[in-house]
Amino acid sequence: MSPRKTYILKLYVAGNTPNSMRALKTLRNILDTEFRGVYALKVIDVLKNPQLAEEDKILATPTLAKILPPPVRRIIGDLSDRERVLIGLDLLYEELTEEGLGGDPPAPSTSADDPPGSGP
Repeated sequence: MSPRKTYILKLYVAGNTPNSMRALKTLRNILDTEFRGVYALKVIDVLKNPQLAEEDKILATPTLAKILPPPVRRIIGDLSDRERVLIGLDLLYEELTEEGLGGDPPAPSTSADDPPGSGP
């Protein structure tokens, strides 16, 4: 089993809007259930600290930024799509590789449609 990584996360919100609160609640649930390593979460209210949003080029809220481990990733929205969040945090792929399904992620399946004009 590989050593666990340290995650540094920033969640940018705009006050106590429903989407911001939903994103925070969802993220805390993911952190409680999925993160086995060490993590630090900083919640930044862009209404109180607009300069931080500007410095980090945050254009929409809520936005989750994974600072460490590299690469930096951003997920925009209320984080309700759990699978998308896990993929964005590199947790879903890591989990699959640790279970022995590893190697390269599976290639997307393509349909073998007949070329145009072929047929009866």
